[in-house]
Amino acid sequence: MAAIHTSAPGKLFLLGEYAVLEGAPALLTAVDRRVRVKISTTDADRWLLDAPGLGVDQLALERDGALPDSLDRPTREKLRLYDAVRLTVAEAVGDEGASVKPGHRRLHRALSISIDSSALSMKGHKLGLGGSAAVAVALTAGLAQVRGLRFDSATLFAAALTAHRRAQGVLGSGGDVAAAVTGGLISYLPGARSAQAVSLASLAWPSDLTMMVVVTGKGSSTPELVGRVADYARRDASGYRTDLARLAVLSEQARPALASANNFLTLASQYFDALVTLDTHAEAGIISDRHRQLHALAARHGGVFKSSGAGGGDVGLAFARSGAPARDLAAALTRANARIVPIGFCAAGVATANIDTDVDTGTDSVRMVEDSL
Repeated sequence: MAAIHTSAPGKLFLLGEYAVLEGAPALLTAVDRRVRVKISTTDADRWLLDAPGLGVDQLALERDGALPDSLDRPTREKLRLYDAVRLTVAEAVGDEGASVKPGHRRLHRALSISIDSSALSMKGHKLGLGGSAAVAVALTAGLAQVRGLRFDSATLFAAALTAHRRAQGVLGSGGDVAAAVTGGLISYLPGARSAQAVSLASLAWPSDLTMMVVVTGKGSSTPELVGRVADYARRDASGYRTDLARLAVLSEQARPALASANNFLTLASQYFDALVTLDTHAEAGIISDRHRQLHALAARHGGVFKSSGAGGGDVGLAFARSGAPARDLAAALTRANARIVPIGFCAAGVATANIDTDVDTGTDSVRMVEDSL
């Protein structure tokens, strides 16, 4: 079997955080930091898994790829997502309604799987770019191809989202999974099983608007932050509805606001203020003192800083008019010891390549390159 290489991008939430959990649209972009998965056959009698980012080095799995019973609990916890993807794809193969290429249902040789998510961290610092979602998408796409499953983008999204939620619970919106599948700039509306995701690639990002990614602290746990907001909803349903309704009204304006840098800057600032209100009531830790400092700094320089995604210690976003205003804000952020991370936006979605390895020469021959799903 040719080695199968898949990759999927990380993501950034621009607007719509938390409101998307209650059905409002969210604006996301795929970024040029990618998770990369390689799957090949091995002469070993068991599957092998290599995931350096998780401290896993050539772990021997069961004959069907399941986690061994003897595995210690910490490592088992780290590999919940891997196992959830494995199970989800295996179930899809067993579904008589699934579209499967002839002769691909049964695996006759063990697999060697490598998962590299290092691009979504910086010097060991988790950047909050949706790494788990990108892993879910890239690994689902790879294992599906191994098993001969014909997944279009909607089916891939549904399978990856199922695996992601199986591993981490049903707290997230699925927007990060959608961005990893489709790439680009998307407006995402959560659905029961499929994303009502509309590509905004045809709507140009305002040429007079610059976005910068800023490290704001140590990485945060999205499930923990979202869980605290859910706790707030249970103890004060009325207050929660009011706060989320405020966010939802602003979220609805995200797509049209892209037509104007001024409108987008105003909306981004209003959204940050609404998140501050939610966080004050929820006591979740979405907005940190560092966020407030950077928001005030950006305002003094005519720009806007806001948290991105779940918030906490992950990266934030700084927006400014392009040209001199953006350069001025970047310099001010640097003077404030805020590190700007070079990240590209509107990146391509999940992609696959089959590579035949020449055993005699060790060279690679690419048969199918970047076949986007």
